[in-house]
Amino acid sequence: MKRIFKNIALMACAGLMLNACDLDEFNPSAGDASLTSFDAWSGLHSYSYSCLNDELYTAMDWLYLAEGGTDLWVAKSNGTNYKQLFNYEDPTSNYNTFQKVWKQCYSMITNCNSVINESTNLNDGDPETIKLLVAESKTLRALYYSILVCHYGPVTLNLKSSAGITGDVDLYPERSSERDIYDHIIKDLTEAIPDLGVEPYQGNRARFTKKSAKGLLARVYAQRAGLGQSKYGDANTYWKLAAETAKDLIENASSYGAYLYTDIADMWADANNRTNKEALMIAAGPDASSTAWQYIGKGNKLSAYSCGGSYSEFFNSNHKPGDKGYFYGRLNSQNWMPSKYLLYCFNPEWDKRWEYSFQYAYCEWSMVQCGWVPYSAGVKKLNKSICTKYDIQVDETVHPDSTLYPYADCNAIASSNGAGNQYPAKVWPKGDYSGDPNKLLSIGKSAEEAKKPGFAGSTKVYAIPYPVAPDDNRFNTVFVHKPLKDKSKCLYAVVVLDDLFGSNDLPYGNVDNGSEAANPPAIGNGLTSSSACPSLIKFNWSYNGVFYGSNLQIKTGDMFIMRMAEVYLLAAEAEQQLGNGTKAAEYLNVLRKRAARDQANESSWKLTTATEEDIFDEYARELCGEFSRWSLLKRHNAFESRLDQYNKRAAQSFKPYHYNRPISYEFLSTILNKEEYGDNGYGSTAGSGLVE
Repeated sequence: MKRIFKNIALMACAGLMLNACDLDEFNPSAGDASLTSFDAWSGLHSYSYSCLNDELYTAMDWLYLAEGGTDLWVAKSNGTNYKQLFNYEDPTSNYNTFQKVWKQCYSMITNCNSVINESTNLNDGDPETIKLLVAESKTLRALYYSILVCHYGPVTLNLKSSAGITGDVDLYPERSSERDIYDHIIKDLTEAIPDLGVEPYQGNRARFTKKSAKGLLARVYAQRAGLGQSKYGDANTYWKLAAETAKDLIENASSYGAYLYTDIADMWADANNRTNKEALMIAAGPDASSTAWQYIGKGNKLSAYSCGGSYSEFFNSNHKPGDKGYFYGRLNSQNWMPSKYLLYCFNPEWDKRWEYSFQYAYCEWSMVQCGWVPYSAGVKKLNKSICTKYDIQVDETVHPDSTLYPYADCNAIASSNGAGNQYPAKVWPKGDYSGDPNKLLSIGKSAEEAKKPGFAGSTKVYAIPYPVAPDDNRFNTVFVHKPLKDKSKCLYAVVVLDDLFGSNDLPYGNVDNGSEAANPPAIGNGLTSSSACPSLIKFNWSYNGVFYGSNLQIKTGDMFIMRMAEVYLLAAEAEQQLGNGTKAAEYLNVLRKRAARDQANESSWKLTTATEEDIFDEYARELCGEFSRWSLLKRHNAFESRLDQYNKRAAQSFKPYHYNRPISYEFLSTILNKEEYGDNGYGSTAGSGLVE
C-alpha cells in the first residue's frame, strides 16, 4: 500500500526541517524527492521517529487501544466516547482512535521504506553510518508493523518508497497474510541486529540500538506464537524462538547494552527517567533545558488522563487539584481507572510496585520554597460534617486539633527556551509543622539514597512509602486493600478498594449495560468513582525539566516503549507455554525479588512454578499501563475468559471479530476497492475482507 494519506514530498520536507524525538541535528530540505543527498535522506530517517513522541506514546489513542478493553482497566463513568474502546459497544471504523493509530503507523512505515530503499542511491555519506541508519529504519518499520498486524490483523505489507519518489499511488491495495507480515517483521529485525550499535548513534538516547531490536524480536516471536496457536498450528516453534531470544538477551545483557535494575525504586526513580538503563526503546520527551524543546512535540497529557484526584472538600478553597495543580498536575481529566482485578493483583505487604504504580494516598501541598503558596494554605482543619461523611472517628489523644497538614512542597524554577517554570517537589517531614523549607526532605536519586537521613524514603515523590501510618496527618485520603483495625486513629479518609465497585465489579458511576452501580456506599467511601480512586503514576513525574510552565496537564518525560523487565516476562511466558513452569518461575522471581520490601520474607514472594494465571498476574503487576495488555490477551486468545471474570460489561459486548480492530474508514474511503478490502467485520463494508 502506497502512501495514501499525505503527500510524501510535503511530509519529508516538514520532517527534514524539524528534529524529532530529541534528535538534535538540524536537517535542511531535501530539495527534490530523489533522496540522493545524505542530509536529506538522514533527515527523513530522523523524521521516521517523530510519531513515537508526537503521537503514539504521548496521546490517549494508542494507550487506550493498547490497554483498554482488557481485564485491567474500565471506563471510569458512562461516557459515550469510550464505550467503543473499553466496552466493545458498537465500535465503528470511523472512530477516531482506530483511524489515528492506523494512519500514524502507515505514514511512518512509508518513510522507513523510502530510507531503506533509497540508501543505495546516495551520492555522499559514510557507508557505515548509512548501514547503521538503515538498520534503525528496519527496526522502526518492524515496530510499526507489529502494532498494525497485532491490532488490525491481515493488512497490507507495503515495502515500496513513497509516492513522492515513485510517482504512483496504489488505490487498489491488497491484504497480506498475517504469516507474511510477521515473516517480514522478523526478517527486518534479524537483519538489523548485527548492524545496530550497542550505544545509540551520536549518543542520542532516542535512537534504537542492538538491544532495541533484540527485545522487540522476542516480543514479536511471542505474538506470532499466539497466532500459531489460533490459526497456523506452529505455536511451539515460535514460543521456542521467543524463549531463546529472551534468554540470549538476559544472559548476554552487557553485550547488548541491556540492564535490569535490582530495585524497582531505581527503575521508576525520576532521576533515571531521562537516562534509564532498563529502557530498551523510548519515546524521548523534550527537556526544558534543551534547545530542542522548541522543535519537539509537547502534548503528553497521559498523567492528566490517568490521575483521578482526591475528595475536593479536603482541600482549601481555590487550592483544589483540578484548579491549581502544581503538585499533581490538573486532576480533572481522568476517564479510565484500574479494574478491581488489577488493584487486587498487588499485595502491598511485600510488593513495592503498588506505590510505584499507583497514587494510593492523596495530600495537600504548599509552595514555600518559591514563596508562591504559604504552608498555611495547605493546612485543613476538619469539621464535623466531613468527619461524619467519611467516617473519620477522630481520636483526640492522637489528633487533638483534627488538622491535616501538607505533605509536599513545590518549587518554581525559571527555565529558558520558552518552557516556563518548573515545579519539582520535596516532602515535609512527618510531625513537623514549622513550614521551614530548610527541613524539607529530598527525593532520592536512587533506592539507597532514598533511605538516608534527609530523604523522603522514595525515589518518586508520588510514590508514597507504604504503609501510611495511622497517625500521619499529611494525607487526606488513603486507599487500602482491606479494612484497617486501627481506623479510629486515622485522620484521613480510609477507602477500602472493594468499596469502589459494585457486586458486578463495575465502578460506581458506570451505570449502563447491566451495572447496578448507581449508588455507592454513603459512609466512608461515598461517590468514590466520580471523585477519587488510585491513579496510575507511571506518566507523572516531578523533576526540573519535565514541566510545561502553566500548562499543568502536560508532563514531558521519556516514555518507555519497551524495557528489560518485559524480556523476563516474555521468557517466563514462553517457558510456561512450553510446559516448563519451574523455569518460568525463575524468570518471574527475578522481578518479584527486586519488587520485594527489605523486610519481606522470601516465602511471601518466591514462586516454585508458574501457571498461565501467574503469567497474566505478573504482567499486570509489572507492566500495567505500558501499552501491552491487549496484545497479551490476544496472543493467548483470552478475551472471552478474562473479560468474563474481570470486566463483565466488556464481556457482554465482546464478539470474536473484535480480535481485530476495524480498518480505518478514512483509508477505506480513499481506496477504490473498499468492498473487497473490507473493514474486519464491523459493518461499514459488505464483507470483512478476512479471507485467510
